[in-house]
Order: sequence, then C-alpha cells, then structure tokens
Amino acid sequence: MIRKHKRYTHPKKPYEKTRIAEENVLLERYGLKNKKEIWKALAKVRYFRHRAMKLAKSPLEEQEVFFAKLKNLNLKANSISDVLALNVEDILKRRLQSVLVSKGLANTMRQARQLITHKKVCINGRIVNLPSYLVSINEEKNISIKQNKKQKNTSADKNPSEQNPPVEEKDKEVAQNE
Repeated sequence: MIRKHKRYTHPKKPYEKTRIAEENVLLERYGLKNKKEIWKALAKVRYFRHRAMKLAKSPLEEQEVFFAKLKNLNLKANSISDVLALNVEDILKRRLQSVLVSKGLANTMRQARQLITHKKVCINGRIVNLPSYLVSINEEKNISIKQNKKQKNTSADKNPSEQNPPVEEKDKEVAQNE
C-alpha cells in the first residue's frame, strides 16, 4: 500500500500574531473549515513556485505546457515572474466552494460548503463532494445544483378533506357494512 504524505506543512512559528490574524481573515472570507485548508493552499502555491523556478532554465515548450496548465485553472500566469507572484488567495478563489458563490449558485460560502458536502453539486453530470476541488475554466461552465426529486402521491398534495375522514364517518361506514 502506498503511504500518503501530508500535503501541507505547519508554520514554523506557531504563535505569530500577524500570521494568525491573516489566516483568521482568510477563514472568514472563504468559509474554510480550519487553518489546515489554508496551509494546503499555501503548499500548492509553493509547489507552483518551485516548479516555475526549475523550469526557468528548461526549454520554452516545457514552460508553455506548465503555463497552459495554470491558465486552465484561471490563474494569471504568462511568465515565470507571474507564477512567482501567485499567492494563497489566487488558489482559494478557484476552489469549488468559492466558484459556487461567485456564480450565484449559493448565497454564502458556508451554504456552498454545505451543498458540496451533501452531494448536491454536479460538474459535467458527476457529483463532486470536495469543497477544495480546484475548478478549471472548462468545468466552470458545467457546474449545476442537483434538484430534489418530487415524491409521487404525497399526503401534502392531496386535499385535506380527502386525507383522513373524521372518526364519526369511519364509524358510520363500519356500521353500514355490518
């Protein structure tokens, strides 16, 4: 079995006041569950930056493939300096949770998160239940909310007088049948 490695690193200084304040603002703005989600996004930004630095000396074709991948995620990256200028908010804006709010399918970040975790969101007809899913430009057009199926013959649809006849009428019917 392949061992899964952590996808983030803890901050080196656990009680740095300015970092904690910035993280709290991001938690509220993007409706995140905990700070681990911020650290995961930060790790992804670091990965993109390190990859860009490694590709600085490589051929132009390899760089273009990398930039195309970032453009597909709607990250403004036309050069290596643009990739190095990426920040955590750029990644957080591309999460499924944030895209739902920006498209108007959910009113708040918390509502968007609830819709996603309750498996009410479909992308290309497939249910996605990960709020941290990074949405590409192509998939953004195909996001939809799954509608509830209406039940047939529910008691709420019937006329209230037809639902349950009064007790006296039932007794009369039983008496007539005997």
